[in-house]
Amino acid sequence: MKIISWNVNGLRAILEKNFESDMLRLNPDILCLQEIKVKPTQLPNFDFLQQFAFKYFHSAERLGYSGTAVFSKKELTVTSNNDNQSDVANVPRGTLGERSSNGLHFDHWVSMPNVLIEPQEGRVQVADCNDFFLVNVYTPNAGAELMRLEFRHKTWDPAFCTFLETLRKQKPVIVCGDFNVAHQEIDLASPERNHLSAGFTDEEREGFSRYVANGFKDIFRQFYPDKSGCYTWWSYRMAARQRNIGWRIDYFLASEAIAPQIKSIEIYTDVMGSDHAPIGIQL
Repeated sequence: MKIISWNVNGLRAILEKNFESDMLRLNPDILCLQEIKVKPTQLPNFDFLQQFAFKYFHSAERLGYSGTAVFSKKELTVTSNNDNQSDVANVPRGTLGERSSNGLHFDHWVSMPNVLIEPQEGRVQVADCNDFFLVNVYTPNAGAELMRLEFRHKTWDPAFCTFLETLRKQKPVIVCGDFNVAHQEIDLASPERNHLSAGFTDEEREGFSRYVANGFKDIFRQFYPDKSGCYTWWSYRMAARQRNIGWRIDYFLASEAIAPQIKSIEIYTDVMGSDHAPIGIQL
């Protein structure tokens, strides 16, 4: 099984680029997207990426903001913690219609603190893949002036870690997405200049260390513990991507029971269209 995760920085925008040809070439079985910035009703049709018969959206209430989606070749049980929108739906291929979700939300498996979805930002999805849970996450950014840093540090990271631990008690867990933090100095090009920058503060790095300390393996570092210059996000300014002045802020994490089953991980730096590169694992 091949799973790819990608912050697309706007689904409608990337559909106008090489998104479909790139995904046909990479050929994942499951595609997890972050920052889709769209509700399904805003899409003109669902004819895109026809290899994925099932498309599950968890959109933010605020238009043009945040949101996640899981596209799959096979039908999955995908849940969120927001039952106040028809956007949490399985949309059959090639239709404009939306079937209502089957009523499953996170409390089908485990209760989740409301802080993880307030204010309805569409940031977390859970897919039941039979042998494991697959969690798609778009972690809140601390912001240019660190306005959400306290929320990240004191509320989001502890709650999300507890949520993952509770899921893990039922079956193994794989987590993918944009965590909006470079964990170690090796994970960004200029650590010495960014200790007070969003994405590399001590508080955010501590939050990520919490996942690792609680038994969730950073799969990239499992395969490449000392490899530098490997990034998943670059600023649009100053030709940062061309110069590879980037940050590794997109991850696959896995609980200890399933981490050894992951055969490989790759950052697809040749895939353009977003300020992030897709990342993928092979099971």
